[in-house]
Amino acid sequence: MLRKLLVGLWMLLLCIAISALFWKNEFKYSLPTPIPKNYHEIAMGSKIDLKCCITDSRPIFIHFFNPDCPCSRFNIPHVSGLIKKYGDRINFKIVVLNKERDFSIEEIQKKFDAKIPVYFDNEIAKICGVFSTPQAVIIDGSRNLYYRGNYNKTRYCTNADSNYAQMAIDSLLKQTKTPSFDALALRAYGCSLPKCTK
Repeated sequence: MLRKLLVGLWMLLLCIAISALFWKNEFKYSLPTPIPKNYHEIAMGSKIDLKCCITDSRPIFIHFFNPDCPCSRFNIPHVSGLIKKYGDRINFKIVVLNKERDFSIEEIQKKFDAKIPVYFDNEIAKICGVFSTPQAVIIDGSRNLYYRGNYNKTRYCTNADSNYAQMAIDSLLKQTKTPSFDALALRAYGCSLPKCTK
């Protein structure tokens, strides 16, 4: 009888541990990121003033990234692919949002295998209305907010039918009307700011 009780307690403890790991590593990132109390929404089409990032008249793509956020780490290959595919037509930038550790520009560029500008300025997120990582922001040639949202409905960026950021790039480059996206594209998922943890 005592042996059955110990086995039962061990199994219960194991189930609790597995559930906790699943919550910490997977499920909580499938929930929308809580909107901060002091959040000021920036509407699509708003003029975005980024004096620091403008080098020419091409559209700007800003990848908001936190190396400590699991969701950000999972989409590095996808973002690298976008940079390689569209880098000649779009100004790619990376904004690192992490208050816990210091990273060098070279470290970040090496992660993405790309020599693109890297910024460590939280103010850029505020200007663009970003409050979680990873997030994509596209600013058109007139410096208006064209897209702000997720890369994909899966944090692994494995569903080609929901490559939202890529669809927005294609739409902008073809100069068609802004595509309409579902809530999964525009509602922030991932790691919260300012510490980019949940």
